[in-house]
Amino acid sequence: MASIARADCELHYELTGGGIPLLLIQGVGVVGGGWRPQIEGLAGSFQMLTFDNRGIGRSIPCRGPVTIEAMAEDARALMDAAGWKSAHVAGHSMGGVIAQQLALDVPDRVRSLSLLCTFARAKDGARLTPWVLWMTLRTRIGTRRMRSRAFLEMLYPRDFEQFSDADTLASCTSAIVGRDLADSPPIIMKQVRALARHDCSGALGKLAGIPTQVISAEHDRIAPPQYGQRLAELIHGATFEEIHAASHGLPLQYPALINGRLRAFISEAEAQFSLSRR
Repeated sequence: MASIARADCELHYELTGGGIPLLLIQGVGVVGGGWRPQIEGLAGSFQMLTFDNRGIGRSIPCRGPVTIEAMAEDARALMDAAGWKSAHVAGHSMGGVIAQQLALDVPDRVRSLSLLCTFARAKDGARLTPWVLWMTLRTRIGTRRMRSRAFLEMLYPRDFEQFSDADTLASCTSAIVGRDLADSPPIIMKQVRALARHDCSGALGKLAGIPTQVISAEHDRIAPPQYGQRLAELIHGATFEEIHAASHGLPLQYPALINGRLRAFISEAEAQFSLSRR
């Protein structure tokens, strides 16, 4: 784990594997290590840069703003630290919004976009539907076991095979996301407010020249498939896929499937990128 000092925070990051550069950006309440299933599955094909967003994990304290724009600038600074002139970029949930903003800010540095379980309008990710209100309340009240169970229900569909042993699933998921699922660190609400204040959907047409894949999950009630489909429509040429029997924790639930989608899409985009440089 390395770090870079910014004016308002110190960002901790990790470079893993070797090959094609791939920047992985996490979502609300999850540290960079949340990409572990991808890191382990793709290390032979890519050099991956993962990091803790400002204000979470080891990127604490943060004295500056927690905004999508600031986090996109963090990502750009980390690419500089890695010595990357450009890279393929993948983001999950809020990380997908950060990836979009990064591509809008410095399009020449983004070789492709893989946007997972995310939205065109960031504020859609902060909407307070009755289900979101109920699930948020359940993650904050009751016993630790009850709160962990509620968080699992936000990530996985109830008929997910491993849900039959919810305690083991909670323990494994906690180890990956970097915190006990029963705890809700204060940064989560700051990140949700950052989503609520952000909307770059009107500018997404500018990303038409960047190969983009959008992947949604059938049972995702945080980023429903219609949001992903709308996102793909706004980026001319983007592909859209809905993964059945999956929910918001898609990269954790089906890592082999997502790793396969990333490997195939990025390899094709990299071939196009190499041709364009000749």
